Amino acid sequence: MPSIFTKIIRREIPAYIVAEDDHHIAFLDINPIAVGHVLAVPKREVDYIFSMDDAELAALMAFVKRVALGVEKVIPCERVGMAVVGLEVPHVHVHIVPLREMADMDFSKRVKLTEQEFAAIADAIREAVGAA
Repeated sequence: MPSIFTKIIRREIPAYIVAEDDHHIAFLDINPIAVGHVLAVPKREVDYIFSMDDAELAALMAFVKRVALGVEKVIPCERVGMAVVGLEVPHVHVHIVPLREMADMDFSKRVKLTEQEFAAIADAIREAVGAA
């Protein structure tokens, strides 16, 4: 059964997509821990990040960097952090999170946003990533 991320990749369910290339896609987390929280995933459905071969992993990290630099241009923050947990969805995904302090990387808290806020943030990040 395809993961929810595969369904996003196939455009079977909607998402606030901020970047995409032939092998990766990035979109806003719909249950974010911070404003501007993005998920970056490989288009090939693979469950565990350390099951990826070295070239795939390196390409994913380069894509994550590109997206993170776009997030940093749009969302006021000290740094952009990343996390790979891998327990929620059986499809590799990297959390890209704007940080002001260590406590911002707390997955037990969530930020509520309206559809309009999600759309505006996605548009801004998409533009910033495209300009990078």
